[in-house]
Amino acid sequence: MSERPSEAAGVPRARMMLQRAHWAATAFAGYDLERTRRIVDAVADEAYRNAKRYAEWAVAETGMGVAEHKLLKNEACSRGLVEWWGGEDYVSARVLADQRIVEIPRPAGVVLALTPSTNPVATLYFKVLLSLMTRNAVVVSPHPLAREVCTDAARLLAQAAVAAGAPDGCVQVVEEPTIPLIEALMSDPTTDVIVATGGTAVVRAAYRSGNPAWGVGPGNVPALVDHTADLDRAAERLMDSKSFDNSILCTNESCAIVEERVADAFQAELSRHGGHVLSAEQAAAVRERIYPGGKMRTDLAGKDAAALAVAAGIRVPPRTRVLVAPFPLVVPEDPLAREKLFPLLGLVRVPDARRGIDAARAMLRIGGGGHSAVIHSHDPRTVMAYGSAVQVLRVAVNVGGSTGSAGIDTNLAPTMTIGTGFFGRSSLGENLEPRHLINFTRLAYTHDPAERFGDFTGLEPWSAALDTEPVAAPEMPRDVELARDEIRRMVLEELRELVKR
Repeated sequence: MSERPSEAAGVPRARMMLQRAHWAATAFAGYDLERTRRIVDAVADEAYRNAKRYAEWAVAETGMGVAEHKLLKNEACSRGLVEWWGGEDYVSARVLADQRIVEIPRPAGVVLALTPSTNPVATLYFKVLLSLMTRNAVVVSPHPLAREVCTDAARLLAQAAVAAGAPDGCVQVVEEPTIPLIEALMSDPTTDVIVATGGTAVVRAAYRSGNPAWGVGPGNVPALVDHTADLDRAAERLMDSKSFDNSILCTNESCAIVEERVADAFQAELSRHGGHVLSAEQAAAVRERIYPGGKMRTDLAGKDAAALAVAAGIRVPPRTRVLVAPFPLVVPEDPLAREKLFPLLGLVRVPDARRGIDAARAMLRIGGGGHSAVIHSHDPRTVMAYGSAVQVLRVAVNVGGSTGSAGIDTNLAPTMTIGTGFFGRSSLGENLEPRHLINFTRLAYTHDPAERFGDFTGLEPWSAALDTEPVAAPEMPRDVELARDEIRRMVLEELRELVKR
C-alpha cells in the first residue's frame, strides 16, 4: 500500500516519536518528588554548562542576535529556572483539610514544544525543564533556521535526563522539521498539549489543530516617558533594552512616546547612551529601504545598528547601538509604528501623559495587543492610569522591556513564552509557568462536618494503588533500567489489548 501524500516527509516516524513519548509520560507520571527533582537538577546543570556554546552556535546558525546576551538568556532558562521554581512541588498530593479537598496533580502527558528561530536554545531549555518539572514528556519541534543547534541541545538534555533516571523517550526532537510534519504532529491525538512560541501563523495553526494549545502573540511595545522620569536612567535602560540581543525578544520597546516638555533633553540622553537620532531624510531612507513596500525586511531581524545603517544607506557614529527614528503620528500606514525585531526605535512627541496614553493605545491597536508595555515615570497616578488604559497584561515600570517583561529583571515569572490573553486572542494570559502543564483532580468531601474527612497522611498518588505494594525509589544506577522496564511492560500491555480487540 502506498503512503498517503501527507505522510511522505517523515510523518510516520514522527508519530512513532509521539507514541514513545506517550509511554515515557505514563511511566514518568508515577515518579515521586525526589526522583523528579533529581532529573530536573541534572538537566538544568547540563544546560547551564553548555549555555555559552549554544549561545554562540545559535548566532552562527541563525545570523541573529548577540552571543553574550543569548548566554544570559540560556543561563536564566537553565539553573535560573530551577532557582525560581525549584522550591515548588508539582508532584505531591495537596491536602486542604480546612476546605475538605485533596488535590492530585495530573501531568498533561505529551507536550509538543514549538520553538522559534529568534530565541531558539533559551526557549528549548525553558520548555524542556517546565515539562520535566511537571513529569511530562516533551517533543521539541525547532524552527528550521535553528534546527542544528536545537537538535544537538535536545539530544544533550535527553541524555542527561535518562542518565538521572528519567524514562527513555521523555525528551525528543524533530530533526527535520517541515510544515506538513508539524501540522501532523499538532493534530495527532497522542499530542496532549501544544506550547507554541513563534509567529502568528504558527500559533493560529496550533489553536486550529484540535488539541489543547498554549499560544502567544506578537509584541509592539510602547514605552511612555513622562516629565517625572529620571531621563538619564530611562535613556540608558531603553538603549540597553533595545540593543539587548539586537532587539530579537518580542518584549523589546518598539516606540518611545515622550512628553514634549522633556523630549529635547531625553533625545540628548539617548544620544549619550548609544542612540543615533535620525534626521527626517534618514528616517525616510529607513522607511524606504528597511520597510520596502511597507513590509519589514526579515533578513535584517536580529542584526545590529551598523547593519541597519548600511541597509538604509546612511552613516552613523561608530559606537551607535540603536537607530532612533522620530515620526509625527501613530498611524497604521507608518511602519515606524509597528513591531521592530532589530535595534530601531520609533520616537513620538506628545503634549502630555494623557495624550501619551492615547498614542500607546493606538500603537497596540496596530499590533501587540495583550503583550507588553513600558513606562518610565515616578508619578504613581500616571503609572496606574497607564496600566489600566493600555490593553496589555504586563507593564514594565522603570526597567527595560526586553528583560523586564520576560521576568529576568523583574519579579514576573521568568519565561520565553508570553501570553497575550483575551486582548491578543490567546488562551494564556500570563507568563507561561510549570502549573500550566498540569491539571488537578480534586477529591471534594461534603462540607457537612458530620461526615469525617479522610486521613491521607503518608498517601501519595504514586504509592496509593490497591493492587501493588508501595515501592521505594531505587538507587541511581537502577533508575534507567527501571524506567526502561516500565516502558516495556506498558508496551506489552497495550499490544495485548490490541490482540484482544
